[in-house]
Amino acid sequence: MIISGNIVDIINRDIYPGKVYLRDNIIHKIERDNSTYSNYILPGLIDSHVHIESSMLTPSGFAKLVVPRGTIGVVSDPHEIANICGVKGVEYMIEDGNNVPLKCFFGVPSCVPATSFETSGFKIESLEVEYLLQKGAPFLAEMMNFPGVIYGNQEVWSKLKLAKKYNVPIDGHAPGVRGEDLEKYAAGNITTDHESFTIDEALEKIKLGIKTQIREGSAARNFEVLHPLISKEPLQTMLCTDDSHPDLIIEKGHIDRLIKLGLSKGYSIFELYQVAVINPVKHYNLPVGLLREGDAADFIVVDSLSDFNVIETYIDGLKVASNGNALFDFPKSDLINNFNCSPISIADITISAPYDSPKVRVIEAQDGELLTNEFIWHPNIKKGQFIQSDLNNDILKIVVVNRYSQSKPTVGFIKNFGLKNGALASSVAHDSHNIVAIGCDDNALIQAINSVIECKGGISVCNNECLNRLELPVAGLMSVEPGDVVAKKYTELNTLVEEMGCTIRAPFMTLAFMSLLVIPSLKVGDKGLFDVNKFEFTSLFVNE
Repeated sequence: MIISGNIVDIINRDIYPGKVYLRDNIIHKIERDNSTYSNYILPGLIDSHVHIESSMLTPSGFAKLVVPRGTIGVVSDPHEIANICGVKGVEYMIEDGNNVPLKCFFGVPSCVPATSFETSGFKIESLEVEYLLQKGAPFLAEMMNFPGVIYGNQEVWSKLKLAKKYNVPIDGHAPGVRGEDLEKYAAGNITTDHESFTIDEALEKIKLGIKTQIREGSAARNFEVLHPLISKEPLQTMLCTDDSHPDLIIEKGHIDRLIKLGLSKGYSIFELYQVAVINPVKHYNLPVGLLREGDAADFIVVDSLSDFNVIETYIDGLKVASNGNALFDFPKSDLINNFNCSPISIADITISAPYDSPKVRVIEAQDGELLTNEFIWHPNIKKGQFIQSDLNNDILKIVVVNRYSQSKPTVGFIKNFGLKNGALASSVAHDSHNIVAIGCDDNALIQAINSVIECKGGISVCNNECLNRLELPVAGLMSVEPGDVVAKKYTELNTLVEEMGCTIRAPFMTLAFMSLLVIPSLKVGDKGLFDVNKFEFTSLFVNE
């Protein structure tokens, strides 16, 4: 097979007209010619850090969306499903990914559960880590338990030592960690981090040998702040999406979207390909072609280097996408799950004031960020009265329900969602994926939560007694439906939430991170309200 066009040599930073000769799934020869071409041939794109489960699609369903956008490989941490189904969940992702041409590189989850302060479905400890490394996992996935690294937790360090033993890189997760603590964290041979929110934080990490992955997902969007690293630290920077829902991928793209953002900022295609392709391939030692003779024939054809619209995608010499359409099918995935709770009642989520005019700790969410603040609320109520949502001050009740066993839900309060009526609930709740819900009144909350329980996983909206939901039968995280079907339903639910007054641009994704107990500063899990800065539980009431 011969593919002709303007060849973009990202290694030697050259562009010339020519032909690419394919033979036996590799690039046999690249030949210059004197023809005039309008199209451009480049290596395929790499996502350096992604949780496929967050797309609400199986790996095979995810591939159908991203391969037509020029993504030929993803470095994926399957810790979402691992928290629910353990090693079997990781193996499920690998097996499902093998059904499609996208090159999925699954790491070994290092923090399952993310902390000991919440209930998860399984634990992955050193024995399981070594088992997966022996099977060829290419990296140890993000070490979210940064306090465990800093303070010498034995089990945490056993995992780090295993990664060194098998000579694989270790991904990091250290939001806001600076100074001496960061030095201790870096001493664990941590090699990447996707949680920097400022240039200074990223540069401090880079000086200690921790590469920065610029994240641009559905909820956390850091490209605008961090993009100067592309020119300041070109060898220490990568691009990733981390968590993206299917509607965003369909409407805006995947890594190609970040390339377009970079082009709009004035970066050259060579600068962008250094961080989007060369760096992740070298860092993770990925068996992915870089458009050189003898490489795997992994490349894309685009219309121009200004618009960067992907026309064709080739993986291992096969044309797998053309003009926005995947040229491969996938069988419907098997179902795997872990769901064991019963419907709850209003009595389960009522909370009364312990004294007159209590001071209540409230999670203050930030649109476009995973970080939260602590807000102190003074509801003017008497001792013994039930504390309800305060719509005038944009304070809503938030509930977390243990999905793995029957137990009393945790109740807290959250600010800045803007909801004026109804409730929303989800079994996508990082990282243990219990059920998390917010609502304006208890009746709507119960209906939304019980709808998720009824279908054993999904996202639901209760609006004026009307229920609507997207079922996620694979681990309560993923649908077996095609990406466009899931995106359409997800968009419908997002529109409903927007009509209910919500001002957060990615409400379900943002909600999912309100129970992640490793990102500062105030979060809520199934066992209680959690102060991430102190890494300990805290009371809902300030004076207790």
